[in-house]
Amino acid sequence: MTTTSIAPLTGTQRVLAVRTESWREHVDALGPAPRLSSDELIRLVDSAGLTGRGGAGFPTARKIAAVAASRRTPVVVGNAMEGEFLSHKDRTLLDQAPHLVLDGLDILGRALGSRRLILATGERIDSTRVRRAAAERPGRLVDVRDLGGGFIGGQESALVSQLNGRAAVPQDPHTPVYVRGIDGRPTLVANAETLAQLALLARFGPDWFRSQGTPDDPGTFLISVSGLTPPSVLEVPRGIRLREVLLQAGVPLERVGAVLLGGYHGTWLRPGTGDVRLCEEDLSPYGASTGAGILHVLSVDSCGLRVSAEIATYLAAQAAGQCGPCVNGMPRMADTLTRLAVPGSDPRLVAEVDRLRGLVIGRGACAHPDGTARFVASTMLVFARHVEAHLRGECHETSVD
Repeated sequence: MTTTSIAPLTGTQRVLAVRTESWREHVDALGPAPRLSSDELIRLVDSAGLTGRGGAGFPTARKIAAVAASRRTPVVVGNAMEGEFLSHKDRTLLDQAPHLVLDGLDILGRALGSRRLILATGERIDSTRVRRAAAERPGRLVDVRDLGGGFIGGQESALVSQLNGRAAVPQDPHTPVYVRGIDGRPTLVANAETLAQLALLARFGPDWFRSQGTPDDPGTFLISVSGLTPPSVLEVPRGIRLREVLLQAGVPLERVGAVLLGGYHGTWLRPGTGDVRLCEEDLSPYGASTGAGILHVLSVDSCGLRVSAEIATYLAAQAAGQCGPCVNGMPRMADTLTRLAVPGSDPRLVAEVDRLRGLVIGRGACAHPDGTARFVASTMLVFARHVEAHLRGECHETSVD
């Protein structure tokens, strides 16, 4: 294992503190990316407690170990698809610090003995900067692939399917990509932010990584904030209080009607939850998680039911269409929520939303129906007063709160 003498980045600004224009400038600022064996890398990542920053929050060390255990040469894929409409962090990273993301790919590739490194970018990403960065780096080339696939395109098996030349739909969950992925080879898929975090962790070590965050949920993470303020991406420590993030983003707290945490598959939180810490320990009682690092603020003047119905309709349109919940359940659930969002709606629609949600949960070929059902459940809970107002023929925008 090689080390650098570069001083660690201090404070909460880590991956967003790295802004370099060229490969040479990047190496001068941070030193070369360390070369680690698979065992060294697994121990390092496990000790640091790094979890995936793409949404699922899976322990990164376990993911690496699963691929390292294979006897076949693996493929390593960087996931910068950013299919989540409210996320802006992949674009920010590839624009400000493309070499940091590419470092993470290189560290993983060398440790696992991979001969093929791929960086997949979604349709909302301009890959010009990262292509230029990849071309100027010495050694192995990174294959930058511009892909589509919409909301579900970044799901790792859907991404692998697309890289294999097939449709961007999730594949058999009983055969994970770390067993059989691209060209039938074990494949490690890591989110762009996870790669950037790994690149700094490999340089500065687990104690440095754990100096931010909580003991059970260490490090920093990127969070895309939108609503009431222009969209922005902040880097904050795990466990920061929701109120502090809102203040950092310039959100006027008196205008907050609700907060959507985790994106379109996330959970609505009431304004009174401002003191909750953004970590698993505090969020689990709300059925929430930081997910892909998204925080969308709804104004007190907005109708939460209408906004939620629009999101549910979008999610139904993004379905893969390979199972009953996607073909029938999600569209019907979205349509029912849309009808409920009209003042003077039929009271029977409330029970129908719950019935359809129950039919969808646990029956999909992938997690998309479950994520949509979870979002709808939080809508019905957090905006219960809005539902009551709509049944009276009123609307939250003029008569509630």
